Amino acid sequence: MAVTTFIDEYTSPVSPLRIFKASIVDSHNLIPKLMPQAIKSVEFLQGNGGAGSIKQINFAEGIRSLTYFSLVAYIEMNITSSFLSAGGAFKSVKYHIDELNEDTYTYSYTLIEGDALVDKLKKITYDVKLEQSPDGGSISKVTSKYYTLGDFALKEEEIKVGKEKVMAIYKVVEAYLLQNPNAYV
Repeated sequence: MAVTTFIDEYTSPVSPLRIFKASIVDSHNLIPKLMPQAIKSVEFLQGNGGAGSIKQINFAEGIRSLTYFSLVAYIEMNITSSFLSAGGAFKSVKYHIDELNEDTYTYSYTLIEGDALVDKLKKITYDVKLEQSPDGGSISKVTSKYYTLGDFALKEEEIKVGKEKVMAIYKVVEAYLLQNPNAYV
C-alpha cells in the first residue's frame, strides 16, 4: 500500500466562521438545498455530526462522486451540468468524522466506503484547517492522503479533475454566503 499526499490552499473573502459553519457543520442541511441536482441527501448513519459520526452522501442519479470537503452547494447551472456530463454515475460515499473543532476551525474525516474508492483505494483522509486572512476573509488549508491498494498508482490528472469539482462547489457556497450576509453568522 502506498500513500500519496496532496496539500492545497484556497482563499475566500468570507470569514472562516461562516465558511466552516456552512460547508462543514451544516453541510447535511445546506448542500441538498443548494444542489439538489447533484446531491440527493446527506445523512448521519451514526452520531450527530461530531467526532466519531459516520455521514453518507447520496448522489442524484448520474452524478460522479465528489470527494474532499465534500460537499457544498449549487447556484449556477453550468456547475451542475459539468457534474452530470462527467459520466461514471456513483450512488453514495460514506465517511467517518475524525475531528470537528468549531473553535479552531479544523475538520478531519476519512472516506471509508463508496463508489469513489472503487477497488484501487483503501481510504482517503482529509485534514481541513480554516484561518483568518489579513483582509478578513479566510484561508483554507487542505491535506488529502490517498491510500492505494496493491501496485495501483494515482494519476495526478485524475486527482486534478476531482479538485476542480470540489473548488466549484466551494465557490458556490462562497457565493451563497456573499449573497446572504446574515447566513451562518
